Amino acid sequence: MLIFGASSAVTRKLTEIGAQHFIGNRNPISLCNVLFVGNLCALILLILIYGRQWNKATLKQLSRKDWVSLTAVAILSGALAPGLIFQALALTGVNNVILVGRLEPPLTLALSAWLLKERVNIWEFFGAIAAFVGVILTIILQPPTETMMNMGGFGLGIGELLAAVASVAIAASTIISKKHLSQIPLGIYSIFRTALGTVIFFFIALVLYGKDHFADVLSPFLWQWMFLYGGLIVVVGQSFWVKGLKTSTVSTASLISSFGPIVGIIAAYLILGEAPTPPQYIGGSLILGGIFLSQVGTRRQTSSSKVNSTPAKQQVETGMGFKGI
Repeated sequence: MLIFGASSAVTRKLTEIGAQHFIGNRNPISLCNVLFVGNLCALILLILIYGRQWNKATLKQLSRKDWVSLTAVAILSGALAPGLIFQALALTGVNNVILVGRLEPPLTLALSAWLLKERVNIWEFFGAIAAFVGVILTIILQPPTETMMNMGGFGLGIGELLAAVASVAIAASTIISKKHLSQIPLGIYSIFRTALGTVIFFFIALVLYGKDHFADVLSPFLWQWMFLYGGLIVVVGQSFWVKGLKTSTVSTASLISSFGPIVGIIAAYLILGEAPTPPQYIGGSLILGGIFLSQVGTRRQTSSSKVNSTPAKQQVETGMGFKGI
């Protein structure tokens, strides 16, 4: 969790290093390059961990509906959401991206109650309300900047908006997984989402930014730093996370993952010197209060169940935010 929490700050720092070593007029450590190469590193690791689940007998059990649902999840959470988050990191502060990303848990909770008819206990309800209000205050109390657009008389930061849309995409993918993918083996889900999401992101970036956008993806300077990023954030972080999930209960893993925003804000200060602003203090306090209330509800509901399914893993990861990939 410490590694994942620091991923946003590390990502921003890498792009700043790249900006000091342009190749022509291009930053070799662009956000798109970091996301693309980071996903490739993650895919290799996931294949090593879960590759055995990709056998003929298991794949034959998947229906066409399962593959459609897997594809939808890959597009939403494997390509669209990471791309939006990386673009948000280019436009606004790391702390804003971390705090606005907390819109995902209350959205997921609301959609689960509405579409899946899941029961929500009173602790989770009030926790979701507090977190939602905190996110809204974080967005609307931001001081004016060049990347803001006017919405109904108040400024709305484009970076914050992209982070909010990413949260909606992740919440939607979580609902699809809960409804249609509860029986899909975790390895098939993780590998397919990462692989297809990476391919889709690659082609979307080519369409939006042109064929030269990934011209430096094989740059030695990029890979010099990506060995650090991919090795630490992706390989070590994912390895520890997967190992931890195998031996943890949902409530324990969820509690640990809830420290993600706190770790991210501390990392932004230590790595980037980005101290929280008054709007971030106000919104962040409510968000952290909401996380605390939600954790009380989670521990009452799932005190002893294991993290051994796709929905359980997503339930845990809803509280942690951006993992760097």
